Amino acid sequence: MRAARLHAAGDIRVSEEPEPGAAAGMSLVRVTAAGICGSDVHWWAEGAIGDAKLTHPLVPGHEGAGVIARGPRRGERVAIDPAIACGTCRACRDGYRNLCYRIRFSGHGETDGMMRELMAWPTELLHPLPEAISDVDGAMLEPLGVAVHSVGLGHLPLAGTAAVVGCGPIGLLLIQLLRASGARSVLAVEPLGHRREAAVRLGADQAADPASLSADGVLRELTGHGVDVAFEAAGTDEAVRLAVASARPGGRVVLAGIPGDDRISFQASAARRKGLTIAMVRRMNEVYPRAISLVSLGVVDLRSVVTRRAALGEVCEAFDDASRRTGMKVVIEPQR
Repeated sequence: MRAARLHAAGDIRVSEEPEPGAAAGMSLVRVTAAGICGSDVHWWAEGAIGDAKLTHPLVPGHEGAGVIARGPRRGERVAIDPAIACGTCRACRDGYRNLCYRIRFSGHGETDGMMRELMAWPTELLHPLPEAISDVDGAMLEPLGVAVHSVGLGHLPLAGTAAVVGCGPIGLLLIQLLRASGARSVLAVEPLGHRREAAVRLGADQAADPASLSADGVLRELTGHGVDVAFEAAGTDEAVRLAVASARPGGRVVLAGIPGDDRISFQASAARRKGLTIAMVRRMNEVYPRAISLVSLGVVDLRSVVTRRAALGEVCEAFDDASRRTGMKVVIEPQR
């Protein structure tokens, strides 16, 4: 089989490897789609993400779908939950599987990811895909799950107001979910014009360039006394600053972006004087069935967020494209 391995920052190679074996409780999956996430771009560009560093050649990818190749469920199309929790630590016992102390995550640390033709994965983490959901959409269920988890942390009141700062794939999915959750208005903030256009098309009432918000009073004009919940999905200090500035007194700020240098800073007094509640997003927690239902019911349009599909042999160009942010989501199709 073929696999793409990241050997160092900017050095990803496709080569032939032995087919993996599937132990008890595992299934062999023929991967049909694997999305390139912003965290994958960090790995590719920097050889690290947060405090984790590349220590050996690693197969990236944690947004995936495929077809079970062997066993009783052979031929079944599935979405692949990338997180293997231990099930026994305090976080798992308390119901926070995404915060597991001993979690193994696809394409991270010692665990090879989904940018390969075949992978062995726990059978219980393979979610059946309805016929109406394509393989590419199946891969997009993971970022949708992160957005679902983020909205849950935001506690948006009925007919409340929201801002989304950063309109990459996660931000665009957030906008759709906020509309489905009954938001009265959604402000999108994004520096790239094509992403602002996508934000409005997918449900934002207005989309602003952050450069236009530097003058005093402009953000106040857009949000009134501030939004109930501000979601940050860019991973920059400026995005966090704008999220804090856009929130009303007593509001909430949900931080979903991952900063490249593992640091977040903002003016403490701005958040303190408003008495803001700040929530941090850590992947997602048991949301695949809900995400599948949202897509099946037509509540969320995943296809509109995918702007490029590439074969495994085109992975270098695909990562370069994703890093330049000329589109939205790039998906690798290992079987092409």
